[in-house]
Amino acid sequence: METISVVLVMMVAVVVSGAVVRASPIPLPIPLVQIALGAAIASVANFGVELQPDIFFLLFLPPLLFLDGWRIPKEGLLRDRRAILGLAMGLVVFTVVGVGFFINWLIPSMPLAVAFALAAIVSPTDPIAVSAIAARVPIPKRLMHILEGESLLNDASGLVCMRFAVAAALTGAFSLTEAFVTFLWVSIGGIVIGFVVTWCVTRATALISRKFGEETGAQILVSLLIPFAAYLLAEHLHCSGILAAVSAGITMSYAEFLGKVLAVTRVRRSAVWDTVQFATNGIIFVLLGEQLPTIAARAADVVRETGHHEPVWLLIYVIVISAALAALRFVWVWTALRFTMFRIRRRGQSMNTPSWRLVAATSLAGVRGAITLAGVLTLPLTMYDGSPFPARDLAIFLAAGVIIMSLVAASIGLPRVLRGLRLPPTPELDTKEVRARIAAAEAAIHAIEKSQHDMGKGRADADVYVDAGSRVMEIYRRRIDGFSKTGEEADLVRHVGTIERELRLAGLRAERDEISRLVRSGKISDEPARKLVREIDLLEARIMS
Repeated sequence: METISVVLVMMVAVVVSGAVVRASPIPLPIPLVQIALGAAIASVANFGVELQPDIFFLLFLPPLLFLDGWRIPKEGLLRDRRAILGLAMGLVVFTVVGVGFFINWLIPSMPLAVAFALAAIVSPTDPIAVSAIAARVPIPKRLMHILEGESLLNDASGLVCMRFAVAAALTGAFSLTEAFVTFLWVSIGGIVIGFVVTWCVTRATALISRKFGEETGAQILVSLLIPFAAYLLAEHLHCSGILAAVSAGITMSYAEFLGKVLAVTRVRRSAVWDTVQFATNGIIFVLLGEQLPTIAARAADVVRETGHHEPVWLLIYVIVISAALAALRFVWVWTALRFTMFRIRRRGQSMNTPSWRLVAATSLAGVRGAITLAGVLTLPLTMYDGSPFPARDLAIFLAAGVIIMSLVAASIGLPRVLRGLRLPPTPELDTKEVRARIAAAEAAIHAIEKSQHDMGKGRADADVYVDAGSRVMEIYRRRIDGFSKTGEEADLVRHVGTIERELRLAGLRAERDEISRLVRSGKISDEPARKLVREIDLLEARIMS
């Protein structure tokens, strides 16, 4: 009963956080509001929530990472693969070594292996936190795609580095060869398992749907179960469950185009996943806030062992470590950009020098979140001899502090750095989209022509079918004509399209208001009213997309 009460309170806090952000006159990142609400809950109610890392990972991370892999633009991943892999792999190792030695120098009482473990934990950025920041800060699309790709792939490298740092702390030994082999098995195995699980499940459900019909609820439930299946199987085989969930999501994005899922299934499935994402994102940060007072109290005891008797040193440690992380990230991104420019110019191509603000924005956008929190909680409680794991509580506090500091820095700094910043354009993507829209409209015209011919064949009122088909085809012809224009004609067509869109939205909203009035006055029952409102909602969603 108490567990249910805690879950309900957390969900209410998530709902309240959304209202606070919308009502705030200044842009507030919703994760910070949720952390503050969690801390407020802890101050008035002692729930005594104990975050068990295995359960925390299993409940929250698979669905969220699966959804990010599902929805992330794949063409962007391939186009910027060098930048993404450099950040996801090279930067993690660079951070572990640089920040690990720095933490050991800053806090001598923390053993070097534990310092490396902490550096590995805070090295991965978090797709959940990045998405939360992007909702309030206008990050350019291409930069956002790079950040999302990095955060999806750097979890494995960061957590594997942490695993070997912890092993070194427990045993006092480290094998580079063993670490490399394990990394290959963990990463490649996780990716393959995620692909196989998703492909098999989607093919099986598609086969069942073709033979016996499609059940919308079952399809949605299957999509919710896939990430957990991939994660659990990967963990059972000692591979990366995180990468398995990401791989499952990426595979899902391709698999859904191979089957013929009902439109209503796609609409409802999207709504369910939006709700899951909003709720789980929020609960993660509310839980972090709820844990902060306890984490801070334990860390204050540990910091006294370093020779400092004032708890303010905890804040100093957090600020300095966060600054070191940002500095190393800035150096890595700046060096990678210079190397890219060198290679392009060596091939005889020209490239404009990117603004320093691009490097600064990429550094500030390295937000930490749920992966860091969950990872640091997996630190063992004791050594093999039964003694307490050194500086565990301090490491947990520092990781939590880095999460909050990165959110604050990104929320304050990104809007200023990004103001007026433009990334190199990718016009080929817009061209491909236009071609796809024209091809789809042409296919629709051919299908309508065939259907009107088949439906009116041999009928006395065949001209009625021809007239109806002509009216429908006119919509698609106007669409093709609009996309085929260039220059001022294209601008005029777009302007007219914008006007038509606003007028159609005004009409749909008026329809919905009138149906509501009829229900309130008792002139129509609620069942047909719901049906009519849903039809209007779907049309409005189609126009707004």
